[in-house]
Amino acid sequence: MNRPRGGAVVRAMTPRLASRGVPLLVAAASSVFAAWLFVACSGGAGHSAAPPVTTSAAAPTTAAAATTTTLADTAPRPADFVNLNTMTRVGDHFITSLNGHLAAALAVAHAASGGVYPVGTVIQLVPTEAMVKRHRGYSAATHDWEMFSLQVSPHGTRVAAQGTTNVVNAFGLRCAACHSAAAAQFDFVCGKTHGCAPLPISDAIIAALQRGDPRPK
Repeated sequence: MNRPRGGAVVRAMTPRLASRGVPLLVAAASSVFAAWLFVACSGGAGHSAAPPVTTSAAAPTTAAAATTTTLADTAPRPADFVNLNTMTRVGDHFITSLNGHLAAALAVAHAASGGVYPVGTVIQLVPTEAMVKRHRGYSAATHDWEMFSLQVSPHGTRVAAQGTTNVVNAFGLRCAACHSAAAAQFDFVCGKTHGCAPLPISDAIIAALQRGDPRPK
């Protein structure tokens, strides 16, 4: 992810993050660490988020199968964005599925060669930002991902903004612009080795934000 750039970043970002519903967490984190942000700037009716699953690296053949199946679209609702700690961790981020295809999504996430995530996949690094895989042809500019800016609280999630190339992250940068640098085989998903520019964030701050997700578990 990113490397910290000093306390000035935290001081500058605290008002913005506080408005997103995590003021206590940011205040606590800024007293110990240096900065923060989400790598991602990452269902429909009748669907709910998948429960947490303990996984290991899945076989590449499963990932390949996921990319050859055309799935119906799923339109995310605020209630579909749940506490990160109820999702499945992969590396430093979290994944779930809005339509029951979590195993296929995890197979892509674990595949060293990458792959195309199935429709309904949700990827998040921090509570206030998310990306959701929509139907094939939804948005060529974002590889069919829809970006979300979220406000979270003990009462749940509210969608502050959503779209393809228009959603901005906590630093005022367009999420899609950051993700467009990811190597093609990784399906627009950033990571430490996927080609995206580093962000001014420490792993410790990310972990603190993840642990402090205020939404119900």
